Amino acid sequence: MLKFILRFIVFSFFAALFFGAGWFLANSSDVLYSSNPNKEKLNRLIDFIDREYVDTVNTEEIVDKTVNSILSELDPHSVYIPKSDMTEVAEQMRGDFVGIGVTFRMKQDTATVVKVIKGGPSEKVGLRAGDKIMIADKDTLYNKEIASGEIVRRLKGEKDSQVELEIYRKAIDSTFQVTINRGDVPIVSVNANYMLSDNMGYIQLNRFAESSYTEFRLALQSLISRGAEKLVFDLRGNPGGYIGIAEQIADEFLEANQMIVYTKDKSGRIEESFASSLGIFENQPVYVLIDESSASASEIIAGALQDNDLGTIVGRRSFGKGLVQREMELGDGSAVRLTISRYYTPTGRSIQRPYQKGKEDYYMQIYDRYDSGEMDSADKIEVNDSLRFVTPKGKVVYGGGGIIPDVFVGVESTTLETLKMLDEETYISNFVFNYLERNRKKYYNFTRQEFLRDFNFTQNEVRSFIDDLKSYGFVLDQKQYGQIINTLMKANMADQLFDANIGAQLRGTLDPMLEKVLEIEKTQ
Repeated sequence: MLKFILRFIVFSFFAALFFGAGWFLANSSDVLYSSNPNKEKLNRLIDFIDREYVDTVNTEEIVDKTVNSILSELDPHSVYIPKSDMTEVAEQMRGDFVGIGVTFRMKQDTATVVKVIKGGPSEKVGLRAGDKIMIADKDTLYNKEIASGEIVRRLKGEKDSQVELEIYRKAIDSTFQVTINRGDVPIVSVNANYMLSDNMGYIQLNRFAESSYTEFRLALQSLISRGAEKLVFDLRGNPGGYIGIAEQIADEFLEANQMIVYTKDKSGRIEESFASSLGIFENQPVYVLIDESSASASEIIAGALQDNDLGTIVGRRSFGKGLVQREMELGDGSAVRLTISRYYTPTGRSIQRPYQKGKEDYYMQIYDRYDSGEMDSADKIEVNDSLRFVTPKGKVVYGGGGIIPDVFVGVESTTLETLKMLDEETYISNFVFNYLERNRKKYYNFTRQEFLRDFNFTQNEVRSFIDDLKSYGFVLDQKQYGQIINTLMKANMADQLFDANIGAQLRGTLDPMLEKVLEIEKTQ
């Protein structure tokens, strides 16, 4: 079971890193480089294959493989982005896409709306969770073996273009037509923001996209207006993104002229970044939550605060990515992200971990952390004394493989890790979605307060979920874990009925890191 969970963590994190982990917005695709014999050799080889090879071959596929092969000889973060992936990658890093503004899942060969995105085009025409999308522009979508990705493609389109949908709504047992003008739909970076206590706010950030700073600042301003004088900034599982966005967010905490980060390229040229005097949470108490999947821009934030003796870093050793990439277009719609420099924290630390043994070893080093006991005990974290640094106030910090937290919190038990994985995947949300499909009308007018105060799943409903899990090979003791499962089911229901804030608050009651923060607060 533990290996299954670890594979899930590694795969999920590798996929997240691909969509952005600390590269500059600047693009050097227009730079012309002088020809050289090696480049001419490759060009001639491709021409020879095109003209002379005895069999018909896909030279585009050969070129893609060649580019990947070349990059595999560099570092794990220099990667090729095929033309087919560029749109999705660009949307992820821009922070929005053009569509109708719903999330859906396939239920009995029909696309059923799980959630209508607030402020999106579908909300404006009155679509609701539970609506079934039957026809799009006279093209029948139900009772066909159509992949979810194909339905997404049909619902997306050019901005301000129209799509006519036929919708079936179970609550009124009737179909109706709507015309939706496609528009910008945000890909949210701030998963949740709410008050943990009377004077402490909480913000969870899942990436550093173009829109992330604006989202973060708005969330922070909202919390301040509600009385937040302290902040928990949750960067667990955040793989990074634009360095410039990380610098802007760090500037909200640091005082004028404090260093945030600096980079050094192959020629030794150094570029430094310093905080301004414009931050709205300067020198205020802040707890930064990190774990083994917090990388790149997340580590820039944690390193900047730690090296400037501000705040408290809580959690487990971060991923350890200290390389900076720039995206460069290749002229055919594809691009390459090429490592162009290394970044260093204010004390001079590089937190990049070794990658000389290849990409597979690099990403599988997470197993070593479990095997060594590091994930359970701070005493098991190996440090290199030659990479020892000291902050202005005398705190000892280390480079060479991630940010080591000031306060360590180990992983949960294997069963609790399993429950967390079930929550992050679709197991729990699928069960809750099916429950809502049977009872959705009952909850149309439920307020947030009523839901938090009055709603809980029955023991029979929890037992039904546990029984469902057996078909996937998961066996859980209801007596021991029933209350936790109930809370996670309720959190998923909150996600689908309302927004992520209520779900996050419910999950927070099961969170050892938040528990540790509140414990620290009690002693101060």
